[in-house]
Amino acid sequence: MSATKTSVEQQEFVRWVQAVEPERRREEALALDALFRATSGFAPRIWSGGMVGYGAYDYTYASGRSGTWFATGFAPRKAKLSIYIMPGYADFGSILDRLGPHSMGKSCLYITRLARIDMDVLGELIAAGLEDLGRHWPVRAEV
Repeated sequence: MSATKTSVEQQEFVRWVQAVEPERRREEALALDALFRATSGFAPRIWSGGMVGYGAYDYTYASGRSGTWFATGFAPRKAKLSIYIMPGYADFGSILDRLGPHSMGKSCLYITRLARIDMDVLGELIAAGLEDLGRHWPVRAEV
């Protein structure tokens, strides 16, 4: 069985975010951090692959694969912002309809520009994702 390759890095958010390029993505990362902190109540942790996670949960699938992953978070990618609503069990269509322009993956939401979405609705989505996750796996503050 393969191990999860993504892990928590020993890097502070403040230092990490200073290196985010371009500047617009750095500003968006700071805005997202404020929203994720306020909504989740968790401090950010930097994960390998340039992801910022808030909270954590331990999982064990029916296959026996297990691990630890962040409960919610984001990654300021060059082309798009990736918003992680884990693990993607629920249908959040009624919230997503009010969000603004976005595309989706299984547990990931892609946003081109943060200014084009409704931040209050994104906060609602983050809270709904954490609530849904908590029904499947216990969520905690630290990894």
